Amino acid sequence: MPIAKIHSRALLGIDAPAVTVEAHVAPGLPAFTLVGLPETAVRESRDRVRAAILSSGFEFPPRRLTVNLAPADLPKESARFDLAIALAILAATGQLPATATDRLAQVECLGELSLDGGIRPIRGTLSAARAARDARRELLLPAEGRSEAELIPDVAGRALHHLAEAVGYLAGERDPERLQHRPTNPSDPAIDGDLADVRGQPRAKRALAIAAAGGHNLLLIGPPGAGKSMLAQRLAGILPPLTENESLAVAEVAAVTPGGFDPQRFGRRPFRAPHHSASAVALIGGGSQPGPGEISLAHHGTLFLDELPEFDRRVLEALREPMEVGSVMISRAARQATFPADFQLVAAMNPSPQGTEIHSRAAQRYRAKVSGPLLDRIDIHLEVPRVPATDLDRPSEPGEDSATVRERVMRARQRMIERQGVVNARLDARGLAEQVPLETTERDMLNRAIEKLQLSGRARERILKLARSIADYDGRNGIDGTVLAEAIGYRNLDRLFASG
Repeated sequence: MPIAKIHSRALLGIDAPAVTVEAHVAPGLPAFTLVGLPETAVRESRDRVRAAILSSGFEFPPRRLTVNLAPADLPKESARFDLAIALAILAATGQLPATATDRLAQVECLGELSLDGGIRPIRGTLSAARAARDARRELLLPAEGRSEAELIPDVAGRALHHLAEAVGYLAGERDPERLQHRPTNPSDPAIDGDLADVRGQPRAKRALAIAAAGGHNLLLIGPPGAGKSMLAQRLAGILPPLTENESLAVAEVAAVTPGGFDPQRFGRRPFRAPHHSASAVALIGGGSQPGPGEISLAHHGTLFLDELPEFDRRVLEALREPMEVGSVMISRAARQATFPADFQLVAAMNPSPQGTEIHSRAAQRYRAKVSGPLLDRIDIHLEVPRVPATDLDRPSEPGEDSATVRERVMRARQRMIERQGVVNARLDARGLAEQVPLETTERDMLNRAIEKLQLSGRARERILKLARSIADYDGRNGIDGTVLAEAIGYRNLDRLFASG
């Protein structure tokens, strides 16, 4: 008997590896065997596919039927292979004309089948559409999932509602609607809040702009109500707009989560603010079927950790490697998955219970909740004082809005990219030595500060990167004593607890 083959896509993390669905019909007692490392939802497709084929007016073969999902060592999960399995069976049993069978090699199929033959959407459509485009194949997918696929440039495919519609298209009898690239209009980056809304806090606003320019992590220290959360929420509004590739990368991560991706948010930088009770799996990612965590959902955006010391210390320690490399690998016994995690961390904490009395036991216990190695990876430690009530009573004076600051940030980033190819926060040791040369006076000044504050070598590198960003933001070429002093001044937490 002939073997029918059709292509589909699995979902592994945010990747969509190719899967070939093969169907073979042989004489013997009626049986339906599904092989190729299928998980529970895939094994259950036997009943869905049988009912969908019969409900669509086709014959289900009363013979020995074997369906193989290749490669056999790749785990297969979810009901995404239903449509491909049904079409392969119809082709193997001769219920598709020869012209339709020939077209199977040029298409990829995705979709869950309902018992009446309807085609339901599946997760990971965006990743599958990108992979199908790169493989130069046409994608047949559920009509309800077309909005994700149409974000991909040059995508080719058809939006289907029913199994019979898929058969009719392959046979040349129907013409379902084509997929068309539909880029969304970029929304205002400051849609979630404008920097001009923040009363006072000129130093904090400047630090936020410098952090945005150089891609630096930021820790805000201040009493409740000082405006820390407002500042964090406005970081996205002063960052440069996402490129199309960055927007697609953000969308792909969201698309593989249970909540899915909202196409209306395409092109907007994510802002994630998990509660301090979040587990390591929720923050970093994981699970028996590895999925992305908050750090990946914040890819190319902001991860805001309010009440930083209240997070479980082991959860915070797991942030250290992703903050350095911009990705996270989740390893389980059966599989591994790598998720992007190039996020900008903004954390907030209240002053110690005893104010700035660094020798008090309460202050030391509060400080000890956040490890030194993690603090070393946060470039800016900034005190955010409470705004006086008299200032709140006065009529609001117009300050710089997000658009104005964003233009300055974009110019600073352009200087960085043209000079070294990356933002200053991503400079390696060699690049740092080349881009931040210090004169003897500035070098002595930095060394004295390191000795006084008992800073680590990593903290020293962070100060130099930050100084480079300050100079770029101000349009300066060199690093002088004023710039270096400002960079050192942003290590407040080191100064507050240097003697502890």
